[in-house]
Amino acid sequence: MFIPLHDHNRLVHVPLPYVNLAIIAVTVLIFLVFQDAGEQQAVAASSYSFGLIPVVFFDLRDLAPQLQVLPEWTSVVTYAFLHGGFMHLIGNMLFLWVFGDNVEDAMGHLRYLAFYLVCAAAGGLAYAVMDVNSEVPLIGASGAVSGVVAAYLMLHPRVKVWVLVLGRIPVRLTAVWLLGAWILYQVFNAITAADSQVAWIAHIGGLAAGAVLVLVLRRPGVPLFDRNLA
Repeated sequence: MFIPLHDHNRLVHVPLPYVNLAIIAVTVLIFLVFQDAGEQQAVAASSYSFGLIPVVFFDLRDLAPQLQVLPEWTSVVTYAFLHGGFMHLIGNMLFLWVFGDNVEDAMGHLRYLAFYLVCAAAGGLAYAVMDVNSEVPLIGASGAVSGVVAAYLMLHPRVKVWVLVLGRIPVRLTAVWLLGAWILYQVFNAITAADSQVAWIAHIGGLAAGAVLVLVLRRPGVPLFDRNLA
């Protein structure tokens, strides 16, 4: 649909959103080093060892011993730090780069880290619960990033965001229209896209978690819906 580039939204409470930057750095490093920059065998091995596989998560089937690295329950978070290719990685990290810093600013460093991990877990659980017998590993930060998008929209719907529409046309849009359309797109695909390779339901789980968590994790006095703007 679009590629986010920049938002006109200054930080108020934190001089440097180092948790958001660290999440991006760790995710990119894992992809480049641990997943051999998207090499097929490395991606496959990491997906089965650290991705979220519903049938394994619910103890309905065991992984091969050589693939068992961490307890199964940890995969509800570890999957979010893996990606299947450069475009998968870049898309998620761009959203996190543009929108994550202001969510961290609204919450504080530690609460933002907890927020990100819980949104990842919510997205993963939504995917697993919807198909407990699935043997397909879920990987990617989309569930967590969806939570960030939901929180940003509730905090800053009136902020202007520069995006590339269709990957080439620069447009400046208000966040409520931009991210609102993005959320509707996720919901539409979650309902209609059968047998898709994209885990749309994980996005919905992350969105729901982000919308709820921002209500309780934002700093005291931080308004919703840009109520502090004239």
